[in-house]
Amino acid sequence: MSDTVLCPKCSSEFTYPSDNVMVCSQCFYEWNPEEAVAETAGEGKILDANGNELQNGDSVVVVKDLPVKGAPKPVKSGTKVKNIRLNFGSDHNIDCKIDGFGSMALKSEFVKKA
Repeated sequence: MSDTVLCPKCSSEFTYPSDNVMVCSQCFYEWNPEEAVAETAGEGKILDANGNELQNGDSVVVVKDLPVKGAPKPVKSGTKVKNIRLNFGSDHNIDCKIDGFGSMALKSEFVKKA
């Protein structure tokens, strides 16, 4: 078994310790491995505007008017969105379909659990 620590930015295996941080020799990214472990422990949870944990299939309500590029009108505050899908790899971490707008991605900070 190897003790190789992969770079979180470029996934390179060519990393080395320097003082209390790890350094990637390929992209020169520096990170604290202890903080990285703490961040991954918190991953897997997407919270709404009130701090409630969201799950796939939940219904949410938009809490503020959201402008939509290419649309003449915004998504209004109070719009209910059903059957959401969570997307952990993006800052727009909710994929959904909204009547009148179609498929779109929303940020969890602009919705609350219904």
